[in-house]
Amino acid sequence: MNKYIVVSQPEKWNFSIENITVISSQEYLTNPQYSLLKKARIFNLCKDYSYQSKGYYVSLLAEARGHLAIPTVKNIVDLKALKLVRIVSDEFDDVIQTSLKNIKSQDFTLSIYFGQNVAQKYKELSSLFYKHFQVPFLRVKFNHSTKWHVQSIRAIAESEIPEEHVASVHEFANQYFAKKRYDTPKLTKSDFDLAILVNPNDPAPPSNPKALKRFIDVAEKMNIYAEIIEPKDLSRLSSFDALLIRQSTEVNNEAYAFARKAQQDGIAIVDYPDAILKCCNKVYMAEALNNANIATPKTIIVHKDNRNDVISQVGLPCVLKAPDSTFSFGVKKAKTKEEYNTLVTSMLKESDLIIAQEFCPSDYDWRIGIIDDKPFFACKYYMAKGHWQIYNWDAKIKDDQDGNADCLPIEKVPKQVLDMALKSAKLMGKGLYGIDIKVVNEKPMVIEINDNPNIDFGVEDAFYGDAVYMDILNALKNRLD
Repeated sequence: MNKYIVVSQPEKWNFSIENITVISSQEYLTNPQYSLLKKARIFNLCKDYSYQSKGYYVSLLAEARGHLAIPTVKNIVDLKALKLVRIVSDEFDDVIQTSLKNIKSQDFTLSIYFGQNVAQKYKELSSLFYKHFQVPFLRVKFNHSTKWHVQSIRAIAESEIPEEHVASVHEFANQYFAKKRYDTPKLTKSDFDLAILVNPNDPAPPSNPKALKRFIDVAEKMNIYAEIIEPKDLSRLSSFDALLIRQSTEVNNEAYAFARKAQQDGIAIVDYPDAILKCCNKVYMAEALNNANIATPKTIIVHKDNRNDVISQVGLPCVLKAPDSTFSFGVKKAKTKEEYNTLVTSMLKESDLIIAQEFCPSDYDWRIGIIDDKPFFACKYYMAKGHWQIYNWDAKIKDDQDGNADCLPIEKVPKQVLDMALKSAKLMGKGLYGIDIKVVNEKPMVIEINDNPNIDFGVEDAFYGDAVYMDILNALKNRLD
């Protein structure tokens, strides 16, 4: 397997590592030769991993391309989830107290380089933090009141390594890159009590109240204990054996923290944090669909260097998508060159990469529900009244905010559409997905792969009834088995 170290500025990289190529983040993100690589391990040592930065996208697109990334996007996002950081550090509490017991000051900083510290006495503590966060250069700050507490955890750039540590870091780097395997946390199995995560303030909840009631009623018939929990209940999660997320998922909201905590604790889950990370980013989706040769409207990943070439490739009007847009939030249509330039300028201030897509109007989109590679409902979602999308959040009348829907038996779905939906879902791994497909001139095209799709009473369950809820609950049972 080819190994690449990806850094922000290769000319400033100070370490010589055998048999590994050092490239820039810009090169990895924009040079087509790297998207075509079939086997690669990507060590992402960019100076900035903040959300939607180049460092963030290196790990995200590595996963879309089938490359093995360290750190993964999951690891990067974990660092930002303060609740998760606190919970993880609580699990290490005994080791923290033992390792730091002889320090006299009130503050202590632990620098972790490839899972090691320059002082041997902090080896176990450094290894624990690295195994959970998998970030090559990590800095953990502790403070002491009645005992030692983790104050902050963050990734650091190579430029922040003190001069007196450089020789040790060079040695650690060579040991690290010579390894065949890289540590990952192990998960445990458990029994079955179900938490259903719901945010009562969700602006676009994926299940209406009647559907939530059906989940609980059907679970009871299947001898499963089910309880609605809210975002404030993260500390209670470990008392459950399974988690079903029924609130809107975004990388930066509490749903991800719940998913990640559940995964770390071996709690059965729908949906996995990987699914949230992948489906919530349109840039990942575009790259993954393109790599799998799955038809989509003509799609371009837009960045500052190619923004002026996009209209000639996708035409006008075109659809512009923020990477983390959900339920049509952050999706805009540019009718003119002026509108395009205004929208792109604004959107590139929020993210280094965005999506431009050919506009393909249609009366409806297919939505194929898939759970663990099995189709279990099929709907036609019609466009909102007088609008080009299924959702029109600017509609003055609430009933006009979304279009109607028809629910059909799976066997009524055109074979091309069903096959495309199944192939698309497999790109994201096991989980619960809603695949949106347009058919234009008899040609099906994937518009979106949605994690955490709507399961609303009277819509997605209109044909198969309680079987829709049973399929999801059985998927959770299978994870535990």
